[in-house]
Amino acid sequence: MLARRGCPVETAAGAMLAGGARILQFRHKGVYSRAAFEAAARVAQLCRSAGALFIIDDRADIALLLDAGLHTGQDDLPPRDARRLLGPERILGFSTHNAAQLRAAAAEPADYLAVGPIFGTVTKEKTDPVLGVERLRRLRPLAEKPLVAIGGITRENVISVLEAGADSVAVIAGLLPELCDFESLRTRMGQWQQLVKK
Repeated sequence: MLARRGCPVETAAGAMLAGGARILQFRHKGVYSRAAFEAAARVAQLCRSAGALFIIDDRADIALLLDAGLHTGQDDLPPRDARRLLGPERILGFSTHNAAQLRAAAAEPADYLAVGPIFGTVTKEKTDPVLGVERLRRLRPLAEKPLVAIGGITRENVISVLEAGADSVAVIAGLLPELCDFESLRTRMGQWQQLVKK
């Protein structure tokens, strides 16, 4: 999404950190070219400098190289195997999409569990069925680990998601203003911070 808007990853990361982000996930679904790896390394350094947590999506090897946390999905390296690679200290997250997956994930050595999509989303080509806020509320008791809600979360619906039991939210499209420059991104991140602090 950043590439389509002509916005360098490091610009977006720096602006979001300046706006108060405490966790950034590097989500790269294509081949990890040298340029992609170098961009991830620069974001990792920005996060270290800001005291923020940096998480790599899907790739345990890249997470190890960048001393980052890791987030895996249902079709990626299972959390038990990822934990063997990462060791006990690095944060590990795992995606779930329904009650059966959430119950199974509760026994995995993941630090947090993502659940979604809560709403329709434009950032994934193939999505699982939308859960909605009421189903999120029913899923919450199935796992004691922190739940990160994902999928179509906007400034208009985030409070309902948090009230339904999510401990945190993962946001992509809702963080990107029409004008994708440093100041606009920093301002948008600040708007999110103010909204969830109310």
